[in-house]
Amino acid sequence: MAVDQRYLDGLIGSRDELSQFAPLLPHDRDAVLETVRRQPHDPSFARFVEQVRRAGAELEIVSDGYGFYVEPGLATIGVTGVPIYSAETTWTDEGPSIAFPNGHPACYVCGTCKRERVLHHKRAGRHTVLVGDGPSDRYAAAHADTIFAKSLLAGICEQEGWAFRAWTTFGDVAAWLEGQAMVPDGIAPPVDRPFICGPEVWGPGRHGPR
Repeated sequence: MAVDQRYLDGLIGSRDELSQFAPLLPHDRDAVLETVRRQPHDPSFARFVEQVRRAGAELEIVSDGYGFYVEPGLATIGVTGVPIYSAETTWTDEGPSIAFPNGHPACYVCGTCKRERVLHHKRAGRHTVLVGDGPSDRYAAAHADTIFAKSLLAGICEQEGWAFRAWTTFGDVAAWLEGQAMVPDGIAPPVDRPFICGPEVWGPGRHGPR
């Protein structure tokens, strides 16, 4: 669709894209959630979650999407209790609508500010690991200490010159995490990186990155 292409071309942000598409969602929420439950998932993800918890690491899902499908999707593979940061989609008699409680307070380009979630953990002194595959991961990847990338995100990292690890399933990420336990000094501390987005770069109130 034309709106999708404008987003991929960097002419509009995901917040505007999602806002335009939200009214087009089916008005029957139960039917939408039934579709969610039928979607395939990475079978290694549940084991990966268990491994992260055993390691005592923080884990969260940050989605620059509609949000409503994440928790029920996880439930189909037996995963619960993982913090989720995303948009908030609700259904009323008038139909579906969307809000952005996890967006940046001064930058309106992304629906959910993945960059701020990475910076939150870096400020706590944590080595941050981003596992992503799409253009919405760009601004988080710019600040992550370790990047796992595939699909469109891998192309972005190559274009920007950011080092990344290729991945196919969460089993690949789990293998890396297990290997870190064998490193004598442990995982490296976080490293500060310059901003490439947000009000620090574009000024406040922007809806598009250009």
